[in-house]
Amino acid sequence: MILGRLSTWDAHTLPSSFLSARWALMLFVGEVCLGTLAYILIEQYNFIEAFYMVMITVSTVGYTEVKPLTDAGRFFTSFLILMNIGIFAYSIAVFTYYVIQGEIFKKLHILLINKKIEELRNHIIVCGYGRYGKEMAKHFFEHDLPFIVIDSNPIRVQNIQQSSEKILYVEGDATHDEVLIRAGIQSAQAIISALPDDSDNVFIVLTARQLNPRINIISRAKHEKTEKKLLKAGANHVVRPEQIGGFYMATLVSKPGAVEFFSFLTNEAQSDIGFEEITYESLPRDCKDKTIRELNIRGATGTNIIGFKHATGAYVVNPSPDTRIVPNSSFILLGDRYQLLRLKTYLQQY
Repeated sequence: MILGRLSTWDAHTLPSSFLSARWALMLFVGEVCLGTLAYILIEQYNFIEAFYMVMITVSTVGYTEVKPLTDAGRFFTSFLILMNIGIFAYSIAVFTYYVIQGEIFKKLHILLINKKIEELRNHIIVCGYGRYGKEMAKHFFEHDLPFIVIDSNPIRVQNIQQSSEKILYVEGDATHDEVLIRAGIQSAQAIISALPDDSDNVFIVLTARQLNPRINIISRAKHEKTEKKLLKAGANHVVRPEQIGGFYMATLVSKPGAVEFFSFLTNEAQSDIGFEEITYESLPRDCKDKTIRELNIRGATGTNIIGFKHATGAYVVNPSPDTRIVPNSSFILLGDRYQLLRLKTYLQQY
């Protein structure tokens, strides 16, 4: 009854930092080592006898002593029993905390997530699981793209854990090198910094570019002056949501039909039409350095090449059939879901 009260009190009133399974194990091992050494010195037991005497004492099984104890031996045994009561009570408190509070399952959950993260390659890292982060996660799930979320907010991390979707995440500050490394930034293809603070985004861009010079970095910016800093820091693309939102609303006044049509095309819930980008580097060897006419993509798949991106970064709308794809260039295609699937199959045949 007393031990039950001790364990309950420990689990609910002691701070979690005090309740450590490692400390419980260290205390038990220390108790065994101290008792074994003491019996060897006091009673002249050999190692096996001393160890056995310690074990029957701390386990309270009540077996007879190995050899008759001296007064000094009885005094030490009494001390060992009292010390063991405290260690046992602490161990019960630790066990109660880890089971009742779910710490064991939390650690197993984190180990499983870390193992899956280590296996990822060419994934996307999303820094921040706020309004924009949730939309990005939804999009990546719909397109079956591997990604990891980094967030330091305990409430947001809890939302991730309780989500019906199996989201891989790292709890921590994305501005720290070790957190980005845990998220596998060396093997990631892209990182999106969507934090509300511009200074944090600048720091993430600098760190990410240093850890992975080849990674594609997209960053959110709140202020116009921060956009230039982010680009200088190494961001490939900078997005200002307020600017995009203002432009969109203004265009709804000047060109409402065009905007509504484009919104229909990009709204996957209403339309099965989508966009695809084919880069020179992703094409099969036999498709490289060919013209649009030679690729015959529209005739074979039904998709339309509506744009061409030069190696310099300039864009051409509705490129001519003689346009040739070269290193660092790409085609922008438009088609429905089935046409885009046929496109992937068509390119894999080469």
